[in-house]
Amino acid sequence: MTQTLEHEEVRIHRGPRSGLPLIVAVHSRALGPAVGGCRMRRYDGWRAGLADALRLSEAMTYKCAVSGLDFGGGKSVIVLDRNAPVTPELRAAALTDMGEFIASFDGTYRAGPDVGTSPADMVVLRRSTPHVYCLPEEHGGTGDSGAPTATGVLAALRAGARHVFGSASFAGRTVVVSGFGSVGSRVAAGLAADGARVLVSDVDGGRRDAARRSGYGWVEPADALGTAADILVPAAVGGVLTPETAARLAVRLVVGPANNQLSDDTVADTLAARGIVWVPDFVASAGGVVHTLGRESEGLDHGAAVRRVEGIGDTVRLLLKGAENPLREAKALVGRRLPPG
Repeated sequence: MTQTLEHEEVRIHRGPRSGLPLIVAVHSRALGPAVGGCRMRRYDGWRAGLADALRLSEAMTYKCAVSGLDFGGGKSVIVLDRNAPVTPELRAAALTDMGEFIASFDGTYRAGPDVGTSPADMVVLRRSTPHVYCLPEEHGGTGDSGAPTATGVLAALRAGARHVFGSASFAGRTVVVSGFGSVGSRVAAGLAADGARVLVSDVDGGRRDAARRSGYGWVEPADALGTAADILVPAAVGGVLTPETAARLAVRLVVGPANNQLSDDTVADTLAARGIVWVPDFVASAGGVVHTLGRESEGLDHGAAVRRVEGIGDTVRLLLKGAENPLREAKALVGRRLPPG
């Protein structure tokens, strides 16, 4: 089915091989083709997957616009059943179905890895469409975008720390990193290398030992958002900053790579009223897409692409300069970049 909302285009399709619901949401193509990751995740039905795609595709529009990229925002989702097993055969069928689905957009939506997919999975999508990013390097792509995403988050953290604490150094600061995956672990390493005391939390208790081997403290997930610290780094799922959690945060700065961190925009007002500086997630987490598009669409070398990612720090400094609410400033910047209508 094709459906129009505030998004330009939303399609929902049942994979002919896998039988799974497939969703592609294109929020905007005003600046160019829509880009956004292909997510494969368990949901409580296709409507929950659709809600995720709608939120994430809108965030991609903001991410591209605020980063000065000539691309729009999109997202694709493969909806896995909450309880059914995912066999290798089902996974392969779902990826093949999604590759053909993306091909039907004729380049107006272009995909990369996301939660539940990897550069190796992009090889499967590429069999059906050339409009796929982040293949492994041996297949001509730039591989995992986790490292440049973390580079951008660290640049945003340094800019935020300078604004809040008067110094871009993390030495002597206590930082809670909530989510110890590909990006969160790299951010934690960068913070620790600069002298921060790092506390890690993750819903996967199996990561506790890895965190402790790296010299980090451990915080149980239920306590992560209430732990007294200087900085919080949300690096897992979205929607963690709600009116309730915002009221009990015990930090002065929040910067992280998790997408859609706020349960709704009013939480930004709550944080500002409490004197907590929050750097919008679509600014802080843009390093992966900035690096990938710079390399694969513009032909930049690695060094030039990394320097562009580090420019996220300049954007954060601009947003925080005299701003009472960084989210409003960031959305105003997006509005100046996007054409009217």
